[in-house]
Amino acid sequence: MFEQITQHFGRDGLEPTASDHRSLGLGGTTALWLGANVVVTTILTGMLLVPDLPFLQAMLIVLVGSGLGILPLVLVGLMGQRSGLTTMVLARGSYGIHGAKLPSLVNLLTLLAWSWIQALLAGMSLNYALEATTGYSNLPLFTVLCETLVVLIALRGHLGIERVERWAAIGMLLLAAAVFYAMGRNFQFGELLSMPVQPRNEISPGIAFDIVIATAFSWIPLAADYNRNCRSQGVAAVGTWVGYVAATLLAMGLGATVSGFSVLTGMEQTYDPAVLLAGFGFGLPAAIVVFLSVMTTNVMCVYSATLSYLNMRPQTRFWKPALTIGVLSILGSQIPGILDNFQNFLLVIGSVFIPAFAVLIADYFVIHRGQYAVSELLDERGGRYRYLNGINPAAFAAYGLGAVLAYYWGWVSPLAYGASLPVFLLTAASYLVLRRWVLVPRAQVA
Repeated sequence: MFEQITQHFGRDGLEPTASDHRSLGLGGTTALWLGANVVVTTILTGMLLVPDLPFLQAMLIVLVGSGLGILPLVLVGLMGQRSGLTTMVLARGSYGIHGAKLPSLVNLLTLLAWSWIQALLAGMSLNYALEATTGYSNLPLFTVLCETLVVLIALRGHLGIERVERWAAIGMLLLAAAVFYAMGRNFQFGELLSMPVQPRNEISPGIAFDIVIATAFSWIPLAADYNRNCRSQGVAAVGTWVGYVAATLLAMGLGATVSGFSVLTGMEQTYDPAVLLAGFGFGLPAAIVVFLSVMTTNVMCVYSATLSYLNMRPQTRFWKPALTIGVLSILGSQIPGILDNFQNFLLVIGSVFIPAFAVLIADYFVIHRGQYAVSELLDERGGRYRYLNGINPAAFAAYGLGAVLAYYWGWVSPLAYGASLPVFLLTAASYLVLRRWVLVPRAQVA
């Protein structure tokens, strides 16, 4: 009986996606990344920016930061499209066959934390919607129900996720338009544009830029997991860039708008547009936007966390870690005060992932000139990617330097315009120097 059920689960794994099985066209890729990022956590990020910054300045930072921050994600997505491999299998090429297990573990834990936040927010939005219509409220129950649905979708594999994302993206765009329409009818946007700056979240332009960049970088570990299913490199690059930047402008713009209007009207500052619009009859559509966005994003988190686990334990069947991660997400969502440290969580992600993927991108596009030997990446012995006992010392040395710089410039002595881009460029440059002339692994290919 159970075996019959599991036959309907996805068979996704670490093997490269065959070119005739790649299902994502331009529309599907754009919808995938748009649906993933019109999410309440991105709305919350926009809420942090206003009223600490003028609204137009905040939106300019979002546009520039997302447009630049998405480029490394596009590059990693192209790596996946070319090779058909997941992100963490590709990491074997730069960190070594065994060394890649560390970024896989870090990614797994980070996505678990993301999933905790998403599960709670999905439960909150569903609870709000049902309480508004029926009067019944039960946050723990609705959180469990939401995460159960997430796991069921994730168990279907990438094809199930792609189908859900297409329809969810359309629904979110329509509902988001209704939310903006409601705000336009009940508030004055001119007041928002001329709103005086009020320091509330200690956000400077540099910190804001860093947060926007960190938000983009938080998606890099997922890039190849999905874009390996794109039909062409052009589809992967254009669809990812357009979908992400449009989604970020929409979501962060909504967050900044909601935050500004809540302050202007003397309400308690809130990240939830449903709360702000409840008095105008649009609380339910806003709650549905939040619910759909959180569900689609959380599905992607659970799926990629599963692939990260498989990179450490390749013989495991796909459904087992997916189910376990879903259960852990439910438990983690019940941690008290999990949303209170959301801003710090974003900055930590930047410190962790920016140097990690600077190494990966530099290794693939410069050292290996845009090509890995797929069969050797999948070989348990590592082949040319075995380096020194399965670990590339140059990668870890450069990553350590980048992590220290990210911490120092992000927390101890913040740079005026943020640490993200300097850390990325310096980490990549230091890796190239170390890899070519200092910590040169004997197993390298000339």
